[in-house]
Amino acid sequence: MASYIIIAIIAYAIGSINFSVIFSRKFAGFDVREKGSGNAGSTNMLRTVGKKAALITLLCDILKGVVSIGIAILIGNIVENVDKALLVQIAGVCVVIGHTYPIFFEFRGGKGVATSLGILLLINWQIGLICLVFALVIMVLTKMVSAGSVLAAILYPILTLFIGKEFYIVPGNYLIFSVIMALIVAFNHRENIKRLLNGTESKISFKKS
Repeated sequence: MASYIIIAIIAYAIGSINFSVIFSRKFAGFDVREKGSGNAGSTNMLRTVGKKAALITLLCDILKGVVSIGIAILIGNIVENVDKALLVQIAGVCVVIGHTYPIFFEFRGGKGVATSLGILLLINWQIGLICLVFALVIMVLTKMVSAGSVLAAILYPILTLFIGKEFYIVPGNYLIFSVIMALIVAFNHRENIKRLLNGTESKISFKKS
C-alpha cells in the first residue's frame, strides 16, 4: 500500500509543476492564466506568449507524463509484491490531476492533454501514436485544438479494447484506466465542448496575440 501512496504523491507533485505559468512569467512577464483563454496550457501560451514558449511548454508537459510513468515502473521493479500496472495507472491519473489542480499554483492548471500524451506514449507507443496522429488530423481539419483533444481522448478507450497486452510497457488491464483518463480530459474541456456544440469555439492561430 505504501508504494501506491508514494507514487501517487510523487506523480501529483510532478504534475503540479506548471511550466506554462513558469515560462509565461519568465518570457513575457505575466501569468498566462490572466491572458487569453485563462488556461495554463500550451495552446494559450501560443496565443499569448508565442511559438517558442508554447513549444517548450508542450515538450515539458509531455515529459511530466513520461517521468511519472518512468518512476512508477522503477518503483515496481524495485519493490516486491506490487501490481506494476496499477502503479503505472495511479501515476498516470495523479500526474494529470496535479497538472489540472497544481498545489504549487493555487490549484489552477491546464487541461492535461500534453501530459496525457506523454503517459500514452510510454505505456503503449502504438496507442499513443494513433491518438496523436488522429488528434493532429482533427486539429488541421477543424483548426480547433479542443476538438482534436476531446476526440482523441474518446478514441483511447476504444483502442485499448483492440490492442493486445503484449504492446504495453507493463502488461495489465488498462480499460478502466483509459476510461478514467478520457473522462478527465473531457471534464477539463467541458466549456470547450459546450462551445463546440454551439459552434462558437475559437480556432487556433499561429500568430502571437
